[in-house]
Amino acid sequence: MNKSFGTQMVGLLKAAHFGPTVLVVTISFFISLVKFSAISSAQIALAILAGQLIVGWSNDLIDFPLDLAADRVKKPLVSGEINKSLVVSAIRIDVGAALALSYFSPLGLRGTVIHALGVLSATAYNLRLKATIWSPIPYALSFGALPWAIYLAAHSTPPIWLYLDFIFVSVAFHFLNVIKDLAWDIDQGVLGLPQRIGRSASITMALILLALAVSSTLVLR
Repeated sequence: MNKSFGTQMVGLLKAAHFGPTVLVVTISFFISLVKFSAISSAQIALAILAGQLIVGWSNDLIDFPLDLAADRVKKPLVSGEINKSLVVSAIRIDVGAALALSYFSPLGLRGTVIHALGVLSATAYNLRLKATIWSPIPYALSFGALPWAIYLAAHSTPPIWLYLDFIFVSVAFHFLNVIKDLAWDIDQGVLGLPQRIGRSASITMALILLALAVSSTLVLR
């Protein structure tokens, strides 16, 4: 029984895209420290974590038929570590938890609204936009919203270089992240902008965006 529970918990962590989730939550914590105490920043990071879990779980749930067809056994739903009903239940619980953790954290109402819009944008990517030419837009909206949620909660606005960096770096990640599955995606009809322009152009776009991020920091900071 314990082993089964532990396996499911590990599977849920994997399905939440654990590495990127930890990175986003950690960055959120350190940005929050600019405006809030360590305890308040931890509360904000916890709320961001809940939002990221929704995004990760919905991604694996929606992609399950494609992952299964491509035999992506590293995916916990495909490997059988977890099942669809568990992921659906986790998402339903986590939606309420994310809203509550956001609202009752220092984010308050304004920060919660922006946070929720960011999660909705990322979910829209999972549902449909990842297979369209508009695939970079949710990355820009969701990650660009993150510093706004934190700063607006503190009754201020983020410096322009900060949210531009979030946009540039996140969209660059989008172009690089799809490269490993590029052939599979094309075969399965998942034709986002990186898949449409190809590997070399995607790498070029990512490098341009990263250069823009460095430039905006140097010039606007």
